[in-house]
Amino acid sequence: MRVMRYEPSDDVGRARLNTNTVARLDDVGTFTELLGVLARIRAEHRPARILCTLDDVSQCAYTSGHATEDDRLWFDDGDIDHDDPIARRRADDGRAARIAAALDDPGQQFPWQKLPGDRLGGEADVAALVEVNRNPDGFLDDVVLIQRVPVARDDLAIAGIPNGYFTSDWDVFQNHTIIRRMAAHGYRLLGIGASLLGFDRPAPPAADKAEAVVADLQHLYGAPSTESWAELAALLPQRQLLFLGYTENFPDLLG
Repeated sequence: MRVMRYEPSDDVGRARLNTNTVARLDDVGTFTELLGVLARIRAEHRPARILCTLDDVSQCAYTSGHATEDDRLWFDDGDIDHDDPIARRRADDGRAARIAAALDDPGQQFPWQKLPGDRLGGEADVAALVEVNRNPDGFLDDVVLIQRVPVARDDLAIAGIPNGYFTSDWDVFQNHTIIRRMAAHGYRLLGIGASLLGFDRPAPPAADKAEAVVADLQHLYGAPSTESWAELAALLPQRQLLFLGYTENFPDLLG
């Protein structure tokens, strides 16, 4: 795996999302490799949060760009001197702060109980959840971008790569609700891809805690009780990571 570090003054092109992209990893093979790099970068950039891309970095960047055009998030940055790295970093920090403030606004937050449980429901979705959580390395892009997010809480790190664009996907605000709900189960947002939300926790959940997670996921996906849910409940106590699909077509990841 190759690690390319960026300074705020470095050019922002196709290799970076903006000046807050602090590293690009190439030839990434496993989450074990990725987590080691994230731990080091997280320590270097405290108190800012760190967020990375997961599956399909190009599509993730594309849909994130459009997701920020949501009327609740969009703001005219005005004229920015793109030749001034300090001005560019200030603008990128300001954009993340405004997105975080919108997500943290109680008047705009999406209630957990109103999440559309029938949007993704079905056996194929639950089977995809099981497979992604059983073999997450198989769904990790070999290119990963790591984003510094200047926010005060882990749940607001999504402001660094806001996503949820297409009509049948969960949008940025709904994804933030899911992130906050998973935080109640001890999971921290780790990354976001074109189809996946990724979380980690200090240790795998105990069996009863895993059952509580699965109960929330049954509500979230609106899928009936199946053997796959039982399989996921048995799998989670063996894993510190958790992956959820937020797009309508996320089972397509299975090919």
